[in-house]
Amino acid sequence: MPRLPRRQLVLLGLALSVVASPVAAQETVRVRGAIERKDGAAYIVKTRDGEAVRVELADKPVFVAMVKASMADIKPGMFVGATAMPGDGGSLDAVEVHIFPEAMRGAGEGHRPWDLRPQATMTNANVDTIVTGVDSHTLTMKYKDGEKKLVVTPQTVVVTYAPGDAAEVGPGTKIFISAAQKQADGSLKSPRITYGKDGLTPPM
Repeated sequence: MPRLPRRQLVLLGLALSVVASPVAAQETVRVRGAIERKDGAAYIVKTRDGEAVRVELADKPVFVAMVKASMADIKPGMFVGATAMPGDGGSLDAVEVHIFPEAMRGAGEGHRPWDLRPQATMTNANVDTIVTGVDSHTLTMKYKDGEKKLVVTPQTVVVTYAPGDAAEVGPGTKIFISAAQKQADGSLKSPRITYGKDGLTPPM
């Protein structure tokens, strides 16, 4: 079997980091928080709930950088993901929009509940149209089984992804882990970490 180039491996890991779901295994959890310190090869992470957890990485872990972008970077035909909350009149108000690299087109396509906040949803789909309003944009996002309209406001965080570097991850770095496995000693183990570059907090 031919070996994949490293960039493709990184993008594959990136895709898994974005679409993996904790329902896949009973002892799998998402982690959102900030790194407090390193403890040997592990990271001590303070979660958004204030809990300190120990996260160990698998062999040859994948680091994925989340990079700030803007609405101007989103064009019709792109494949994007969006976390949203119910808005007025049945609309979906985007909390964040993440722009997928082209190599990740189709990753996690569809609309589903998300655990960022109560009633939050995640939609991964193709951008069909963009309508610009006075102080917002409306994205029509189409996926295999339907479509959703999302309102993007000045408060919506827009990000994209890039291959990361372990050297950029240290105390204070904000991180997101989509599928950490609970270990018998209470620690967590993950093959990948998504982190905010240049102080960004991953909005997922």
